[in-house]
Amino acid sequence: MRPEPGSRLRHGALIMAFAALGGIWGGSATAFTPGFPGPAVTTTEHSEALGSYPLPIGPWAEGSMITRRTEGALRKSAWRIDSPGITTLELMAPLRDQLAEAGFRTIYECESDGCGGFDFRYSTPILPEPDMHVDLGDFRFVAAGRGMGDGAEYLSLMVSRSSRAGFVQLVRVGQPPEPEPLVTASTRTPEPAEPGLPRPDPEIGDLALLLEAGAVPLDDLSFETGAATLEAGEFASLAMLAAYLHTHPDRALALVGHTDAEGGLEGNIALSKRRAEAVRDRLIRDHGVPPVQVTAEGVGFLSPRDSNLTDEGRMRNRRVEAMLTSTR
Repeated sequence: MRPEPGSRLRHGALIMAFAALGGIWGGSATAFTPGFPGPAVTTTEHSEALGSYPLPIGPWAEGSMITRRTEGALRKSAWRIDSPGITTLELMAPLRDQLAEAGFRTIYECESDGCGGFDFRYSTPILPEPDMHVDLGDFRFVAAGRGMGDGAEYLSLMVSRSSRAGFVQLVRVGQPPEPEPLVTASTRTPEPAEPGLPRPDPEIGDLALLLEAGAVPLDDLSFETGAATLEAGEFASLAMLAAYLHTHPDRALALVGHTDAEGGLEGNIALSKRRAEAVRDRLIRDHGVPPVQVTAEGVGFLSPRDSNLTDEGRMRNRRVEAMLTSTR
């Protein structure tokens, strides 16, 4: 396994961390079994018999991030922890202890801005909303590993929260083929949306996910091919967003544009931001949304929700998402 091309070592501490990846861990080969400080619901799981994962082993800084390319049996899992008010430290602390007990050695650990904030989050593979939610101002990340040579295992943990729940993402590479552990599942009936939020539209999903998970894709939007011009007409998602913002004048959101992987990163970031700005302009001009309540950002192809190897996957990756940025 070698570092990702273009990765640069910038700090002495990171050099030590990188050296540790050569394989000095001990510990058993038992699969890591996460335990959570509250009722947990598995929101998604994805497995590959052989896959690769760019494991972050340093912060985003100076326009890049140090990663290590890991390969092997790949499993991605996410959970929602139904514990309103739980903090990210309360989520991460017991998971760190469990990693140590399972023989894993921490390679890199960071929190929010210390990781690189927005840039770190969108340069790290994250499962899509609503399965995994990341609050840009409140998340924690740990990379760890154990074993040596062909038997080495690596994993990363990302934890964050919304106002109603905690969220955990676990990516494991080289995990032994053991049965998945059972986790405590919540059987509660989902709580109703807050008063004043428009009812779900079956074509675009429930925008109440903004409250529960923090972000939602606006999949009914349509742009002119290869351009940032939002087509004319009424879009149900924008009407619902506007109604939500008018009903909650203390809330704010960011519109985040995404593209497929065709073309260069710089051009795709610029295109994705222009598309997000077009949506913002439409909300302000046609729906009377106060400009202070909505911003526009673009991340290009850095946060795919599907494979870029198929036409269908690339189409799903071209989107604008609404992300709730308020913390109260």
